[in-house]
Amino acid sequence: MPSPASPDAPFSLPRLLTAVTEAVPERVALVAGPRRLTYRTLHDRSLRLAAHLVEAGVRPGEHVAILAFNRAEWVESFLGVMRAGAVPVNVNYRYVSGELRHVLSDSHAVALIAEDSLAAKVTAVRPDLPRLRHVLLIEDGGVRDADLDGTDYERALACTSPDAATPPPTSGDDHYLLYTGGTTGYPKGVLWRQADIFRAALERRAPGEPRARTAEDVAERARRCFPQRMLVLGPLMHAAGQWNALSMMLCGKRVVLSTDRSLRPDRVVELAHREGVHVVQLVGDAMARPLARHLLTEPGMCPELASVRSGGTPLTPSVRALWRAWRADVALADAYGGSETGVCGSASPPEEDSGGAGDGRSFTMGGSIAVLDEALRPLSPGSRRIGRIARTGRIPLGYYNDPIATARTFPVDSEGRRWALSGDYGTRARDGSVMLLGRGSVVINTAGEKVYPEEVEAVLKAHPLVEDAIVVPAPDERLGQRVTALVSLADGAETSADQLRSHCRGRLAGFKVPRSVHVVDRVRRTAVGKQDYRWAASVARGGAEGDVSASGAAPEHAVH
Repeated sequence: MPSPASPDAPFSLPRLLTAVTEAVPERVALVAGPRRLTYRTLHDRSLRLAAHLVEAGVRPGEHVAILAFNRAEWVESFLGVMRAGAVPVNVNYRYVSGELRHVLSDSHAVALIAEDSLAAKVTAVRPDLPRLRHVLLIEDGGVRDADLDGTDYERALACTSPDAATPPPTSGDDHYLLYTGGTTGYPKGVLWRQADIFRAALERRAPGEPRARTAEDVAERARRCFPQRMLVLGPLMHAAGQWNALSMMLCGKRVVLSTDRSLRPDRVVELAHREGVHVVQLVGDAMARPLARHLLTEPGMCPELASVRSGGTPLTPSVRALWRAWRADVALADAYGGSETGVCGSASPPEEDSGGAGDGRSFTMGGSIAVLDEALRPLSPGSRRIGRIARTGRIPLGYYNDPIATARTFPVDSEGRRWALSGDYGTRARDGSVMLLGRGSVVINTAGEKVYPEEVEAVLKAHPLVEDAIVVPAPDERLGQRVTALVSLADGAETSADQLRSHCRGRLAGFKVPRSVHVVDRVRRTAVGKQDYRWAASVARGGAEGDVSASGAAPEHAVH
């Protein structure tokens, strides 16, 4: 007898988006540069791509990599790959050849969709990718590399009818793969079922509203929703940008993408104003600060902007103050989550916070989130113990092609319950909220005391003269490791290491106060706006003379 259908079968992402398209076909789904795509147009183009991939021999369950900046074709490709029954693989556009080789090889990608200027980096590693048998190239003004033997993306779509090859049926049990860069080692692919990522990260519903039971429920929500417009600034190749864009589309709302390849505050503000966006999604201070400063020079811009959402790293009090100075009623919210856990919770700190150690790092979490002790037992609310933040229930299947890392990050407790460890540590308050302390991978052990860098960074960044900060360990003969801070100051600001340490002493235990302080021209960040701890650790250890000079680091303890 045939096996019973999975209860999650209806919740494949292609099925859900098809239902939304049928509900609101003429509503604008995506704005990207000069292109404006309705749900019907986006559906049609993604079906054409799916048909092309099927004709090219891509089989259900195989992996197709996407290497592109934020643009309409990224979204079309992502949806088209899934509609072909295949699995999209996000590739960081900043990867060098070795990283590209690893991701394309580790993911077992059989096809690649890439912009011309980015695809050139693949040519050197193509001989090391025997599984890669089909390449689609997106015109972006760069020189097309003939050695890749690629097919033009637009020509492929133009020559293919959506009905040319019937895409295979899809299911919520189909896979969703998200490659994420760790603090050490090469990127790892987090493997989810589509139904689980929908529940854990993509389903938006009003407080008290029940979860969708069918694809028709999702379509009905889209039909009756307010057609909100969100400007997504996070890269689509990263979880925060991708999940915000997909969750908006699953609600029948509009996604606006900035197609610039670097953040230009004037152009972002102009785009947000022109499109009348209601929400801006960004990643931390690195994006929020320059945007707020530009808005302060043009206070009449963006009258419909009501909300700013940060993912990946919380907004600091000083940046929140800039946004409040622009418009007092703008809603500011931080989201907490990760590739291994989905979206776990959010925080909207009160503006009267005094700049203490925990500002902006206390999150209201869902019922599947816990803080675990060493034996994987949830800590009780109000416990003073520090534990690992984890999620159970709708969690990933594991890391693709890496059983050892899977066992480490997705352990099973004594009761048979499986957890996804976020990598972060925290404490559980009496009200059930979680105070985020930071990642265990960069925790500092100084004379036996554990210091979580993000807690110290939050305090430093609350100082009115500090533009940005990052905290890392440095070797110390007596302490083992000493707490070391790299700070960049506001334009024209001057202060001393003693003044910064004095600011910290009033808000942190003595062992957490930085013993060494470096001033740098800027705190380096990754492609998604997070602090670059590898660079900071090199500076803290002294690094090569050229590295320290290039970073703008002053001698230890000297803050001018």
